[in-house]
Amino acid sequence: MRDGKLLSNGMKMDLVPTHQLMNKCGKTREGDNDTNDSFHPSRLVLKEGSSLNFKILEGGDVASSNVGIVSRQFEGSISDPSVGLQRDHLKRDVMGKMYPVRPADIKDGGNGYDTHECRESRDNLEAMENPKITGNSSRVFDVLSGLVSISGVGLDQQKRRVSVSIAEASKKKNVASAPQSVTYDGRSLIVNETYVFWNIHEPVEGQFNFEGQYDLVKFIRLIKEHDMHVIIRLGPFIQAEWNNGGLPYWLREIPGIIFRSDNAPFKAQMQKWITKIIDMLRSSKLFAREGGPIILAQIENEYNTIQLAYKELGNSYIQWAANLAISFDVGVPWVMCKQYDVLIQWYINTCNGRHCGDTFPGPNRPYKPSLWTENWTAQFRVFGDPPSQRAAEDIAFAVSRFFSKNGTLTNYYMYHGGTNFGRTAAHFVTTRYYDEAPLDEYGLQREPKWGHLKDMHRALNLCKKPLLNGVSRVEKLGIDVEARIFEGPGMCAAFLANNASILPITVKFMGNDIYLPAKSISILPDCKTVVFNSQSEFRTITDFTQKELSWETYKEVQPTFDKLQLKSRIPLELFSLNKDTTDYAWYSTSLGHALVGFVNGKYVGTAHGNHVEKSFVFEKPIELRAGVNHITLLAMTVGFPDSGAYMEKRFAGPRSVEILGLNTGTLDITSNEWGHQAGLDGEKVRIYTQGGSHRVDWNKLKKNRPAISWYKAYFDPPKGTEPVAVRMNNMGKGMIWVNGKSIGRHWMSFLSPLGQPTQSEYHIPRSYMKPSDNFLVILEEEEGVRPEDIEIVTVNRDTICSYVQENAPPPVNNWEVKANKFRFVGDGKTVSQLKCPKKKKIVAVEFASFGNPIGSCSSFIPGNCSSSISKKVVEKRCLGRGHVKYLLIELSLMTRNLILVTIH
Repeated sequence: MRDGKLLSNGMKMDLVPTHQLMNKCGKTREGDNDTNDSFHPSRLVLKEGSSLNFKILEGGDVASSNVGIVSRQFEGSISDPSVGLQRDHLKRDVMGKMYPVRPADIKDGGNGYDTHECRESRDNLEAMENPKITGNSSRVFDVLSGLVSISGVGLDQQKRRVSVSIAEASKKKNVASAPQSVTYDGRSLIVNETYVFWNIHEPVEGQFNFEGQYDLVKFIRLIKEHDMHVIIRLGPFIQAEWNNGGLPYWLREIPGIIFRSDNAPFKAQMQKWITKIIDMLRSSKLFAREGGPIILAQIENEYNTIQLAYKELGNSYIQWAANLAISFDVGVPWVMCKQYDVLIQWYINTCNGRHCGDTFPGPNRPYKPSLWTENWTAQFRVFGDPPSQRAAEDIAFAVSRFFSKNGTLTNYYMYHGGTNFGRTAAHFVTTRYYDEAPLDEYGLQREPKWGHLKDMHRALNLCKKPLLNGVSRVEKLGIDVEARIFEGPGMCAAFLANNASILPITVKFMGNDIYLPAKSISILPDCKTVVFNSQSEFRTITDFTQKELSWETYKEVQPTFDKLQLKSRIPLELFSLNKDTTDYAWYSTSLGHALVGFVNGKYVGTAHGNHVEKSFVFEKPIELRAGVNHITLLAMTVGFPDSGAYMEKRFAGPRSVEILGLNTGTLDITSNEWGHQAGLDGEKVRIYTQGGSHRVDWNKLKKNRPAISWYKAYFDPPKGTEPVAVRMNNMGKGMIWVNGKSIGRHWMSFLSPLGQPTQSEYHIPRSYMKPSDNFLVILEEEEGVRPEDIEIVTVNRDTICSYVQENAPPPVNNWEVKANKFRFVGDGKTVSQLKCPKKKKIVAVEFASFGNPIGSCSSFIPGNCSSSISKKVVEKRCLGRGHVKYLLIELSLMTRNLILVTIH
């Protein structure tokens, strides 16, 4: 349906042609030439006692007289000048708001609409506009070896984006170079997919960093030590909600450069970078052909989402990039992610999304495997977002469906969450990244997602022989119900899908009655026995381990116009001023994504945009004195953009600055001479390190807590091995350092629609800490905060839940395939299982109910046939034990059994 598509979240979104997806556009606004160059903001002279309003518009407004609308965004995008804003370019977003669209901003172009829902709408659109290509070819791809194994391995990823895959071997023969070392030893995941981050490995042109946590070769070898494989994503553009999409800032300063286009300066730098990485990997024998773990490689990333913005230069660039990669002859297949029209004989087109079993049209040649390179396990968060979650059942349904439709590999993005340490997060993205993944930011198992997917992986593994060697067919079992069957001599596996979203159904299949819950898939490794159904958590923070730390403070010095060395007629552009070395810059007036304002040294206020609308108006009443008045602003960015066309032309910073309420009317001081300073004095002396902290005079904490202040304290790490975090109670916005290492931005004052901060706890890796006297430094932008309320806490998942349906099959580990025979090895009883982390036991039962209780872990409501003694019965069985299998038949349950317990 071209006019509309019902998405999985129930929202009906209008679909428009690919070049008109939901994105805003921006034009630069030239400085006002009718200005008084002799007027200085530092020499504003008024009569004594004047009081007026102070108004600042932050950068990147879009104004167009021929459409009569103004759209403000923090970063302008100077794109193809031939593309104008005409009335037929106006579209409505999902909230009904009008916005202009142009090809130069196909993929989120700074407007924040590139959510997974938006990505999925593109998946649906592309499935309609790019039908499956069929045909014959003699080329056989050397692809992946192995199907699925069981139970994931968590790696300490530090700053590396890592997602993990389950893989099915190619169904084609003559797989000459496929690795032969895969074993099925009880692990769920056998492939790690990882980016290569250009901007952390070459932050300054020609100066490379592959040491410590940036040691790429060591990281890939570590994966091999765990008998796993690697998909290497070389970029150079990666997106990944990462600062500047992984591109180093210094590229912007190369004359004439246009990112990701058939542009000689960009191609020269890209070729130099890719060559260096390929040579490094090849010399270390990390590709499969040399016995290494890398079995698949990617260059570029989702380029088709912006390709039309560059017209013929986009087409020639992507073909050049494809030929560049092929020229290295690394001996493994290449992908680009969602690129359908480039060197078809050499590249495997892939799918990114939530439901690629339905949205992906399939490989564009019959000899290619079907690859799902990004299966989003959650929604990444930006500051100001409320909590969100993707259900384990939905992920399991999607993966099962994909493999039932001849899928070869699915990659979870992310399987293990992480932390955006330092300034690595893209604009407004939280420091915590994909915490709702099966393994969260701290590496803790997030149930039921982790356990449910583990069981699904085991079930798929039981089907590996018919999946690899069987012939597939589809059998309709009713409306919205189908069986996808893989069979051959002595083998058969089936996937029974109930695509109805409301009603369960019992179907007759191969002589057996099979119960299918609503919107579910059942897996039958022998076409007779249901071992898994896709339909069949909660982290807690302990009480503080350290509070009431001994705090000291240092107030950042506010520079005035005459003290700032860098001068210009108009305020300088913020990205170019800071060069991605700091979030902060002093002006005598201006903005970035946010700002703090002072007049004559007095704090006026703060303001900021958000991920969707970066621009904002800062308007505050001020008091001016007779004589000279000083206006000082601290402008700041909250990360660079991570996607969109013409990224090298994004800008932030000053838009206009006006003094309102004068007897003579409004005074525009935008184009008067300004002074600038990139960064704070505290940053320059490295006040967050032990050595640097001695270069300033610290004071004891007082009642007055001015804006732009530094706070320091010492703490001892909590005992044990549990993850550690700092809880930023009653703080505002700023940065956090532990022993000189930045653990990221904090932003407690930006509340979600639920009235709570998006993130309150910030991860302190134990590898960052010493046995005692750890040096904690906070940069706080806002006034009136209470650092004495900050807590050092440990993190655990000491609340666990379990639920099971009456018709659910027994646990999947009741079956095995041995000597090519499927056999039963368990007791056949349907159970609800509770398992504590190592060395812990159940100490309390908080909830136990039966008969369709509703809610989620920690917030259940009793079901319709619950008993007053159910909690006591469960306590008798569970207390003091670390692992419990709760038999359904013992409790005579009707439909569903849920147990919530606290463990210790």
